[in-house]
Amino acid sequence: MKWLLNAWYQAAWSSDLGKGAGLRRTICDEPIYVFRGVSGGVSALRDRCPHRFAPLSAGQIVGDAVACGYHGLSFDGAGACVANPHGPIVERMRVRSYPVVELHEAIWVWLGDGDKADPSSIPDLSFIDDAEPAARISLYMPVRAHYQLLVDNIMDLSHADYLHPSSLGGMVTQAKATSREEKGAVIAEWIALDCPPPPAFRSRVPPGSNADIWLQVIWRPPGVMVLGTAANAPGAPRQWQDEGYTLHNVTPETSERSHYFVCSTRRYRQDDPAFVEMLRKTLLHAFDTEDKPMIELQQAEIGPHDLLELDPILLRVDAAAVRARRYLRKLIDEDVVSARAVR
Repeated sequence: MKWLLNAWYQAAWSSDLGKGAGLRRTICDEPIYVFRGVSGGVSALRDRCPHRFAPLSAGQIVGDAVACGYHGLSFDGAGACVANPHGPIVERMRVRSYPVVELHEAIWVWLGDGDKADPSSIPDLSFIDDAEPAARISLYMPVRAHYQLLVDNIMDLSHADYLHPSSLGGMVTQAKATSREEKGAVIAEWIALDCPPPPAFRSRVPPGSNADIWLQVIWRPPGVMVLGTAANAPGAPRQWQDEGYTLHNVTPETSERSHYFVCSTRRYRQDDPAFVEMLRKTLLHAFDTEDKPMIELQQAEIGPHDLLELDPILLRVDAAAVRARRYLRKLIDEDVVSARAVR
């Protein structure tokens, strides 16, 4: 399986790691131990002690280092051995470390060439930072499917009319849809005018009123997507405070498993706990009981193959997803060629 290695991947939410806590994440087939030392900094190490290859995640965090639970060798956040209870420390006592950045309430890990790990290349998700904590809903869900199937799902929102008819769907298929590439991103947009609002949008317009609905997804490689939404009374201009933005970030685990991160924010009704709880339940229901089962069934049918290599029928609704797939393939091919040139 070819991966885009020179890229930032979300490994966790910042809130997942308290001081002295860690978790194992497999990203692009690579087992990684992400941990927060007692000083508060986050580190990421290959989850394998170089002695007997026991996972470091089975050990314990001591200060800002992790001690292997098998024979006690300890490694700091840079991967250097800092304690050997059995004798001197030699040069080979080292674990691979990965560049790691904590930004936008998330922990990001870089798998490729460390000299290319530029934090400024992490997509701008400042809408998460700008939202009041009470107006943020963060979720993590493991999925038994290739990460590009999850990207396809968000890049084609017409599925909402069929998988989510009782919550999010009902108007997307008939909406005016466009897609384009722009500055390293793929942008898909849907605009539906004077339509009955789906249940999730009804509270945004007067009772019984139709709505103008705007949906937009911006994808940046490898799997970062920002979904913007707004609903207004027909003919009313869209205002800044009407908009909501949700991060859908897919990190590949293996060729048939993925980590799925979601953070929903909004600029309206920020101090309404009942509304927050309704949104959380809507998000969980839509994904856990509707999207996820269908995508996992899709993966079971596709198996180890790439979707496009199986020559599927392509519809107009696939335009944005196919753009993203082809752009990502180009980046992966360039990444592989670059790595070979270095060797």
